[in-house]
Amino acid sequence: NKDAASLLSEWIGPQAPKAQVRTDDFREKRETELMDGRPIEPESRRFKGPSIVKWIFFILFITYMVISYYRVPILTALGNYLIVDHSLKEADLIVCTPGSPLEQGLMAAELYKRGLAPRIFIPEETPPDGLEIFKAQGGRYPEASGLFISILKSLNVPGSAFIVGNLAVDSIQEEAEEVRKVVMGKGYGSIIIVTSPSRARRAYLIFEKVFEGEKLEIMISPSRYSDFKADNWWTRDKYLNEVVFECQKLLYHTMKSLW
Repeated sequence: NKDAASLLSEWIGPQAPKAQVRTDDFREKRETELMDGRPIEPESRRFKGPSIVKWIFFILFITYMVISYYRVPILTALGNYLIVDHSLKEADLIVCTPGSPLEQGLMAAELYKRGLAPRIFIPEETPPDGLEIFKAQGGRYPEASGLFISILKSLNVPGSAFIVGNLAVDSIQEEAEEVRKVVMGKGYGSIIIVTSPSRARRAYLIFEKVFEGEKLEIMISPSRYSDFKADNWWTRDKYLNEVVFECQKLLYHTMKSLW
């Protein structure tokens, strides 16, 4: 065994530690460069990952501090962006959008009494799951269009002013397509859209897209009976959720328009 180990050691030769080999190579390189009169070049440094990570955390921290400091102006600007409020003039039709029958009904009744339009379009929303079973068991469920009509009648708006949608709709997009049939069929030239303040921007973009190429004036009137305000909406969880969803829907609408 000793003879075999001796032979193997002679065949392999003496081995220096890796660090020592690297140091000796560097010294030999320096001596060669000094003898040749060439400038000594520093040894290249390897990329340091932790340094980049530190810079990323530093930038994120600065960004967080800036957003925290200017939080109120930024959030107020977002609220103002979502709320589209046009100067109104006489139109042919007031259009209520799906959702919020009370705040929209109050606004639609006010516009009607001001003489801004002689007719009000009321959407027929898709009924909730289980409604047929509920009715079969003798239950009575107030549907959205029925709530709209009840609110408007209690505010002294005559039934002759109502135009109720024929199709059940789930979204502003579907309602805009139905309203287009009504508007084009009756030759209307202008409409006033009543909606929640947080949905005003999206409603305007959707109706503009649906009526693209048509000679129709579209005016947006966000309900002033809503508690959604541009300068304090983030103080209530209800409106925080609304704004998050609206931003997502606006992004989707923008991307869809580009396709």
